[in-house]
Amino acid sequence: MSADSDPRWLTIALGLIVTFMAAEVIVGILAHSLALISDAAHMLTDAASIVLALIAIRLAKRPARGQYTYGFKRAEILSAQANGITLLLLAAWFIYEGIDRLIDPPDVAGPLVLITALVGIVVNIAAAWSISRANRTSLNVEGAFQHILNDLYAFIGTAIAGAVVWLAGYPRADAIAALVVAALMLKAGWSLVRESGRIFLEAAPAHLDPDAIGTRIVAIAQVAEVHDLHVWLITSGQPSLSAHILVADGADCHAVRSTIERALHDEFGLEHTTLQVDHVGDVDLPRTDVHCAEAHGPVHRA
Repeated sequence: MSADSDPRWLTIALGLIVTFMAAEVIVGILAHSLALISDAAHMLTDAASIVLALIAIRLAKRPARGQYTYGFKRAEILSAQANGITLLLLAAWFIYEGIDRLIDPPDVAGPLVLITALVGIVVNIAAAWSISRANRTSLNVEGAFQHILNDLYAFIGTAIAGAVVWLAGYPRADAIAALVVAALMLKAGWSLVRESGRIFLEAAPAHLDPDAIGTRIVAIAQVAEVHDLHVWLITSGQPSLSAHILVADGADCHAVRSTIERALHDEFGLEHTTLQVDHVGDVDLPRTDVHCAEAHGPVHRA
């Protein structure tokens, strides 16, 4: 197994996160610091995302069989969506608690907050480095990586808050830091929910424009029309395309299909394509644009 797909890197990051998270909860309770507790909750979602990523790696290796014709490749997308929803819910709770503590701030042990946050910065750097060695083409793994980066920024903010509480005697700094962490949670959570939702709705990948692909196909010699063009992601980093292509009567269908497949691979990075190629005279299709658009999606003609 190659290093960039080795789940051991994820396991190392998981061990670092879980160990520090447990210590952070204890210190956060002793120091009455919402910032530390919110950081720990964020790390909990990071740990959950890594666990789900490890499970998804195992599931994705199962061969396609029976009714699961794609296997379990979208297991990572399910886990990414669950992780994103969890982040949004936690962010809502910490916003509520942070506002409450801004109004009525408790006594916060600034030195404990500062020391713990500095240790957290070191732990997150180590965990982020470990995950950077894993396969980041996975939405789930990339999500965990981005969360740990967010944690790193959050710990920097928490360390600043701890120093302000300790040196300036301003306890509301802790609540402000917690609100910053909540904002980072919202950003990361919404990104995961949005991207996983696009995959479940089988939207075209953001970097691929179906209209541009259709235009490119009809520009190939002997191609008369393209319809039923669909571009979607099976899972992270695995775009697929299917299309019905009509070629001029007398054209070599196999040669045209090979040319199209080569263009799709070289220019758009599409390796998984399913193309139905027919001659114009062999297909009885109504030629009105309205009918074609309703029955076959956007139509591209030479």
